[in-house]
Amino acid sequence: MSEEKQKNVLGEAIEECSNNPLTGWFRDGCCNTDNNDHGVHTVCAKVTDEFLEWCKVAGNDLITPHPEFGFPGLKDGDSWCVCASWYVKSIEAGKACPIYLKKTHENTLKLVSIDKLKKYAIDLS
Repeated sequence: MSEEKQKNVLGEAIEECSNNPLTGWFRDGCCNTDNNDHGVHTVCAKVTDEFLEWCKVAGNDLITPHPEFGFPGLKDGDSWCVCASWYVKSIEAGKACPIYLKKTHENTLKLVSIDKLKKYAIDLS
């Protein structure tokens, strides 16, 4: 990864998503990405119980800890870089949780429009 800051969906330098739990494809606290990130872990979500339960039932268990992968397991209110494709599915299922646009990577826009994302944004003034 280059030293240059990656950009968010607003075209600005991406902001940190979470250090507790430590998130990101690179486990750097940001939703930065590269070509090896096939899951596109680029959406900084503030997860809810409803979203987590829906993910688990749909086949993406984000609740159960997997320390061998550096994954603590998530609970309501945690911020986490979720896969853009899963976030799009959650919107379609009516289970999407709030997100931070300033912390969400611009590559997310390859899968979902900024207008759709803005409906779930909690960091727009």
